[in-house]
Amino acid sequence: MITRTAFLNPVVAAFAGFFMLAPAQASDLRLSDEVASLLEQLRDPDLEGWHRIERQLVRQWSRSGSASADLLLQRGRDALRRGDSAAAIEHFTALIDHAPDFAEGYHARATAWFMDGKVGRSIADLQETLSRNPHHFSALTGLGRIFEDLSEFDRAQKAYLAAEAIHPHRNDVKAALERLERRLGGITL
Repeated sequence: MITRTAFLNPVVAAFAGFFMLAPAQASDLRLSDEVASLLEQLRDPDLEGWHRIERQLVRQWSRSGSASADLLLQRGRDALRRGDSAAAIEHFTALIDHAPDFAEGYHARATAWFMDGKVGRSIADLQETLSRNPHHFSALTGLGRIFEDLSEFDRAQKAYLAAEAIHPHRNDVKAALERLERRLGGITL
């Protein structure tokens, strides 16, 4: 097994304090060989089959190891698809109570909080997600979006850059970084 801190991308490691990742927690967690390999493949900027790799990572991250936790995750996701953020929050909170070390539970609840207009709670759950899985490019992208919406452009750029360092293929992240570059750097005529 590869330790999480040994495998951290330098950009993510540089922003670990920014995202409130506790070094003691990070050193205790491990990546499976499969997840480490998928992350390594995903970082290849010339990778053509990146959608497949991304789906495999999301599937890996969605496995809690508990049938009841997986059921709560699915019920919460179903509620989100129906637009019922209150029900989703209930399911995800029950999931976190059942499996407090499962990063995807926090990520899913962060999405539900965001949909419910509770931005502070969403940020807190994204930070919890990243303390358990600093490679979670969707959590980093979510933070970037929230910071951008809050006009905290420097923080948004850092979050997007960290996401891009892990997953350089996402067009939404590329577009966000271009948007922020124009905003932060100004437009030269």
